[in-house]
Amino acid sequence: MASSSQPRRFGVLGSGEVGQALAKGLAANGYEARIGSRAPAKLAKFSKTSGIHSGTFQEVAAWGDAAVLAVLGTAAMEVIELAGAANLRGKLVIDTTNPISAEPPVDGVLRYFTGPNESLMERLQSAYPDIAFVKAFNSVGSALMVHPMLSGGPPTMFFCGNNAAAKASVARLLEHLGWEGADMGSVVAARALEPLAQLWCLPGFREDDWMHAFRMLWP
Repeated sequence: MASSSQPRRFGVLGSGEVGQALAKGLAANGYEARIGSRAPAKLAKFSKTSGIHSGTFQEVAAWGDAAVLAVLGTAAMEVIELAGAANLRGKLVIDTTNPISAEPPVDGVLRYFTGPNESLMERLQSAYPDIAFVKAFNSVGSALMVHPMLSGGPPTMFFCGNNAAAKASVARLLEHLGWEGADMGSVVAARALEPLAQLWCLPGFREDDWMHAFRMLWP
């Protein structure tokens, strides 16, 4: 990142539940947000009710000081291309994606298209070395991404990435959005963080319980 200052304008790449939840959460907590889609017209109702402008992936990526990648893992590479790598060069990109394959879960366990010694974020970082990817918001559902109110107190959001300044920005953002952040290290840690989504989804698929989050307990 060119600067250690906190980004104020986030271009959200993805128009689904995760993208909409984070765009609204950012806008409600002192940040500016715009949301991008392949077909921005389908966000007309969302933009009208939320006041958040929509545009193409390329438009919102160029506008933002930082970005949030909030699409299916199978589309992650393509969406970065559509956004334009040059529009994201040197910027923080919060990677919320997981490498979920098209096959159905097995006894509640999601299938991934990556192996145990690799991660989707490593693929993204290798393909786009000038982008400061930070994995975060991939291990909880959209309903709890902003100010999660759980009886056990603030939950933990694990994050990782290679760029120290980008991770510091994510740590501050997590605090603003009601989380305890836990820095797990470099991009290689995404090999451990992405499977957390499989664990998080198990109670959902098996018991229809989606209102929970992880918490790290320290001595």
